[in-house]
Amino acid sequence: MVVAFVVVVLGCSEVILSKGIMATNLYSGHNKTTSSVYIFVIIGLCGFFYLLGTWQRSGFGKGDNLALEMTKTSAKCNSVPNLNFETHHNGENIDESTKVRDFPPCQPIFTDYTPCQDQKRAMKFPRNDMIYRERHCPPQEEKLKCLVPAPQGYVTPFSWPKSRDYVPYANAPYKALTVVKAKQNWIQYEDNVFRFPGGGTQFPEGADAYIDQLASVIPIDNGTVRTALDTGCGVASWGAYLWKRNVIAMSFAPRDNHEAQVQFALERGVPAVIGVLGSIKMPYPSKAFDMAHCSRCLIPWGTNAGKYMMEVDRVLRPGGYWVLSGPPISWKVNYKSWERTMEDLEEEQRNIEETAKLLCWDKISEKGEMAIWQKKMNSESCRPAENAPGVEYCSNDPDDVWYKKMETCITPGGSNGDVTQYKPFPERLYGVPPRIASGSIPGVSSDKYMKDNKLWKKRVNGYKKFNSLIDSGRYRNIMDMNAGLGGFAAALDSSKLWVMNVVPTLAETNTLGVIYERGLIGIYHDWCEAFSTYPRTYDLIHANSLFSLYNDRCKFEDILLEMDRILRPEGAVILRDDVDVLMKVKNIAESMRWDTKLVDHEDGPMEPEKILIAVKKYWVVSENNSTISR
Repeated sequence: MVVAFVVVVLGCSEVILSKGIMATNLYSGHNKTTSSVYIFVIIGLCGFFYLLGTWQRSGFGKGDNLALEMTKTSAKCNSVPNLNFETHHNGENIDESTKVRDFPPCQPIFTDYTPCQDQKRAMKFPRNDMIYRERHCPPQEEKLKCLVPAPQGYVTPFSWPKSRDYVPYANAPYKALTVVKAKQNWIQYEDNVFRFPGGGTQFPEGADAYIDQLASVIPIDNGTVRTALDTGCGVASWGAYLWKRNVIAMSFAPRDNHEAQVQFALERGVPAVIGVLGSIKMPYPSKAFDMAHCSRCLIPWGTNAGKYMMEVDRVLRPGGYWVLSGPPISWKVNYKSWERTMEDLEEEQRNIEETAKLLCWDKISEKGEMAIWQKKMNSESCRPAENAPGVEYCSNDPDDVWYKKMETCITPGGSNGDVTQYKPFPERLYGVPPRIASGSIPGVSSDKYMKDNKLWKKRVNGYKKFNSLIDSGRYRNIMDMNAGLGGFAAALDSSKLWVMNVVPTLAETNTLGVIYERGLIGIYHDWCEAFSTYPRTYDLIHANSLFSLYNDRCKFEDILLEMDRILRPEGAVILRDDVDVLMKVKNIAESMRWDTKLVDHEDGPMEPEKILIAVKKYWVVSENNSTISR
């Protein structure tokens, strides 16, 4: 540092001395003593500002003071405390004419509003292939420009693992399932809380024993099976009880007459989205899941020429497992209790068996009402030739699925390689994913992937300095709105939390397959539309360069209003982006009852990228549309 200081001083001296010589030539009568004083003053200033800059970049400036101050949190604190960082770009000079008006609260009837699965709008669409239960988003002119309120009495959910078994009644005040599913032990109401005994339609005695039965056939406990898909999940007890076995399940169910089933799943701290197997492909990449599961899910697997099984085959990795529990398995014994004819059930099972054979799935177990198939590692060896009669292979990109019609065709083994051996979890979390190792992801080499992991470890460590609650268990449901290679989620990996990794449909590179190969979960989404979830379902939302990606594509306020809808009261937000973009975002966010602060980049204040941290204030709406805050 001393050498550098001397260089700076000498540089300044050279400039000043040269100007002093010029001045002497022009004004030979000028006082030499005065010129010498000027030279030494300027040299001193050069040295002072150099030392100041070095101090700021060393990490011992006000940023570290903030980190120390914010980690001194009370045990009772439910939000990021003392957001008092002042960056060099604090927005104080924003033109008042550009200030955004405060967004009003929505009417109480919108407490559980799901814009793209709105019940009234759904009834306008055909019922065949469950089209009316699919995503149907409102046009721009019908989007709400208000803040979706929390119900009266809303409280912060219990921490995991208590949340697996208990949900405060006020957070999802719907008792219908306690009556409809009483005999199946889905859910019970006790003393202003819902209790979840762990039962299901096919496992009324509890999910643990059911999973033990699966584990006798499928290697669930050794890390081979990490990612699972639960189709028609109910309240997601299967996924909830898989968690302690280090298996993470992506669960989905429609918003239908089973009121709030996905909402209950998310209140419990279990990954879930509103969704249905209908006419549109699932929003997941090919070869994503190690196991897929249907427990009395009411999906007609034996119809539509096997289309739904073909869609499961698309997202099931080679060597993966498909579990079917319930009708038509063991139909000879149960046809009377199912109130269906023997002929109908026999035909359904025959169609399932034929489609499974076509897909190169081997049935490896059938016991009671449960059957398990395994997809061959190299399915091309058993499939008929492309020109075989009655067989059609899909020709489109198997990862291009957003709003694409489901096809009755077989997904061929592509460049990703059907014979790829996946590493067990957690080894695969940081191992080079097969898609990257094979060069299937444009512009992403193994070296670049490793550097990305290192970068996100550094960034997450920085986040923890100004929000010490990140790995405390306070935030269970976390979303990364622009997940990239999944580095943020990998750096956070903990049994206390899970991350919904969203890859925007506008992203230049499709990386969701890589995320699943790492043993993480995620989904495709376009942030110009609402996400397929209930309000107040995420504790922490993170986004890297999301608003730059969507600049001029859709309105920032629509994205922020959607973030507010899905964020819990007193939930936190971390946004990284260019400072000019974040100032626009900050302007809108402060009109949404968020406390915000702009934080300098980890590498210092000279970096143009900044970090916006925010906390959503707690408030609920009363029947007369007045608000109650704390």
